[in-house]
Amino acid sequence: MSDFKKIRIESDYITLGQFLKFANVIDNGGEAKFFIAENSILVNGEDCKMRGKKLRENDKIIINNSLFFEIVK
Repeated sequence: MSDFKKIRIESDYITLGQFLKFANVIDNGGEAKFFIAENSILVNGEDCKMRGKKLRENDKIIINNSLFFEIVK
């Protein structure tokens, strides 16, 4: 398994849409809906298509089986 890039958040959670912009996966929030619909996104091993999904500390996000992220505080 690949190394997970740590994404540090200050709040209790970040939404998937916010996360994609924060992690520089997309350029702006307006792209989130399309990106989520068109790409494979796993949150803790489960397929996720919800832009508002709350990501919390220790959650792992895999995008298209090539980008690996972990939420840390």
